[in-house]
Amino acid sequence: MLSEVLLVSAPGKVILHGEHAVVHGKVALAVALNLRTFLRLQPQTSGKVSLNLPNIGIKQTWEVARLQLLDTSFLEQGDVTAPTPEHLEKLKEVAGLSVDGVDTKNLAVLAFLYLYLAICRKQRVLPSLDIVVWSELPPGAGLGSSAAYSVCLAAALLTTCEEINNPLKDGDGISRWPEEELKSINKWAFQGERVIHGNPSGVDNAISTWGGALRYQQGRMLSLKRPPTLQILLTDTKVPRSTKALVAGVRNRLIRFPEIVAPLLTSIEAISLECERVLGEMAAAPALEQYLVLEELMDMNQHHLNALGVGHTSLDQLCQVTAAHGLHSKLTGAGGGGCGITLLNPGMDQAKVEAAKQALTGCGFDCWETSIGAPGVSVHSAASLNDSIQQALGL
Repeated sequence: MLSEVLLVSAPGKVILHGEHAVVHGKVALAVALNLRTFLRLQPQTSGKVSLNLPNIGIKQTWEVARLQLLDTSFLEQGDVTAPTPEHLEKLKEVAGLSVDGVDTKNLAVLAFLYLYLAICRKQRVLPSLDIVVWSELPPGAGLGSSAAYSVCLAAALLTTCEEINNPLKDGDGISRWPEEELKSINKWAFQGERVIHGNPSGVDNAISTWGGALRYQQGRMLSLKRPPTLQILLTDTKVPRSTKALVAGVRNRLIRFPEIVAPLLTSIEAISLECERVLGEMAAAPALEQYLVLEELMDMNQHHLNALGVGHTSLDQLCQVTAAHGLHSKLTGAGGGGCGITLLNPGMDQAKVEAAKQALTGCGFDCWETSIGAPGVSVHSAASLNDSIQQALGL
């Protein structure tokens, strides 16, 4: 058992191109979003394990001795066990949750308990830990906040239990795990995602683990080589939507108008593939012409997504506001509200960007200037984190 404090972060994600088409077997491109979730793990001698999630108002503590008495034999089938409904019922009892009253907050607690018990059970005695997780990612906005949470937990617990090594050396500000250890983090994070989402695709935890950009098609994932970091505005319209209902709507439109909708899905895939090609070129030497191509692709995809019926007046407003400032936007994720992304070319007049941000905020939207293609799960020294993050983590 390691006795040092661990500070870990992992990025969120956005879909750059391919949303909805991916459900029908087409290629999608996911990119790491440089809004991050941060975790502080501090070993204790209190005989307790505590979890503090200030973003969603959760603070819970368990006696290690009580957890030690649990029958965790259901976790001992091989290396990584997929949580079954029976496992989750047992975990609900441990967490003191009513069987039916499980909301997002409670699922975050269940995912923690699952990962803590499953990863730490090989220790002679379960460790006494104090864990704080704080995020820049808004929950429930389709930005991979639950995956970033699961990745941070998996990385910190595996490291503290010495299942993987701490890659941070004295004098380092930030470091990353080698490939084999990232695979282990990703494998466990996927189980945390299963507790929260039931049947996730695995894209969100993979992009949060490896960072950069990832091509996804029918369960197969491929990391893109050295994609460029692109500056964007990320805008949350704060309009709630049901991903399930939007996916069902596209499926229904495909059944009713196959000769119209099938070519739209093929065309969206062609946009994903062209974007992948351009990003590959940009890895060597980015040029302004390539940014102009990326802008055109965003405009075309947004029109296609509207034709699929997953647009929304709030997203139209977002696109109109940014277009008035010479910027190009599209929805990201399920649509029907939710979030949009706006590409910022290098050398763009910052006053123009500020004016666009003010106009979007004036519409009642939340807006962040950030980047995509960010690094994946990382371990930090305290000095490498800015003051607001240190404060949020209680450093």
